[in-house]
Amino acid sequence: MSEHKSLEQRIKDQAAALGFAACGIASADVAPRTGQRLREWLADGRHGGMIWMEERAHHRESPAGLWPEVRSVISLGMSYAPATDPLALAGEGGRGRISTYAQGGDYHDVVKKALKALGRWLAAEAPAPLKVFVDTAPVMEKPLAEAAGLGWQGKHTNLVSRDHGSWLFLGAIYTTLDLLPDAAGRTSCGSCDACQRACPTDAFPAPYQLDARRCISYLTIEHAGAIPHEFRAAIGNRIYGCDDCLAVCPWNKFAAAASANAAFLPRAEMVAPELADLLALDDPGFRQVFAGSPIKRIGRDRMVRNAAVAAGNSGDPALAASLAQLLDDPAPSVRGAATWALGRIDPARWRAEREVRVALEPDAEVMGEWNSGPLP
Repeated sequence: MSEHKSLEQRIKDQAAALGFAACGIASADVAPRTGQRLREWLADGRHGGMIWMEERAHHRESPAGLWPEVRSVISLGMSYAPATDPLALAGEGGRGRISTYAQGGDYHDVVKKALKALGRWLAAEAPAPLKVFVDTAPVMEKPLAEAAGLGWQGKHTNLVSRDHGSWLFLGAIYTTLDLLPDAAGRTSCGSCDACQRACPTDAFPAPYQLDARRCISYLTIEHAGAIPHEFRAAIGNRIYGCDDCLAVCPWNKFAAAASANAAFLPRAEMVAPELADLLALDDPGFRQVFAGSPIKRIGRDRMVRNAAVAAGNSGDPALAASLAQLLDDPAPSVRGAATWALGRIDPARWRAEREVRVALEPDAEVMGEWNSGPLP
């Protein structure tokens, strides 16, 4: 009977009823090294252009840094385990690859709605102040999830679960309640380095360390402006994020797609979009296609920039006309990517376009694309 269950167990039961695949509890002061690791990562500049990581580092260092009254953290995970191989489109040059997590509904909305529902339930069961957080808040979800026993941070720095592999969206509830904590997760990567070897851009300087500046997810989502030349070929046809380090993790064999929340089932238009269609997007078209998706936050210019880089890696001259249309795009990042891409798939057309455009190009970085030559 529920009246004989502990509050902690009732929290976990309610979490499961709300669609969470994993739930654990940690003391708010259980991960003291998190702040030190964060400071070292920031000092090395490995956060790239994610200035908000610096600006609110004092809030991220510990739960008490954000809310001094917190006593316990309820860590929650919602599964988005894919039913198909995330790497299946690697050789499809004319199509873009979207990271698994972004092919369905926006996890920010789905997870936060469930967190709020759990928070309301908890406030009724055991009245006490609480706060709910998912992703956009200055909360270090992964070390807290490890401390709460949901899994461990793998060598790719993401959470790995024995039951759900690398496919969990994380959220947290901070509460002033003194809850009984669960045993922390224990690292179980052993000698495996599959995730390190899988990274196309060598974004891992060492196991358990990530240099975001080299990460394709960072470059295609967070990075503004032109994507550095040294990473463009390695991006391949990835237009939003990268699943490679996650997809090769051996622990994924225990992750059942049946446990995934139905809200994250892939939308048909996200599974294998045509690059030609993406290159033709204007702002209204972008908003229409990506409404209700986490992709909407990057805006049209970054998506078209990414699609242009993918087109340059496609080897498909049929995309040259679409790229040529972008040589006059208002966004320098788009013009630059289109210039580079056109030179890769149709050097003759690149040279012809250069004759009429190079003298009129107002942006120095885009001018550099024209001056660098048509070949990679």
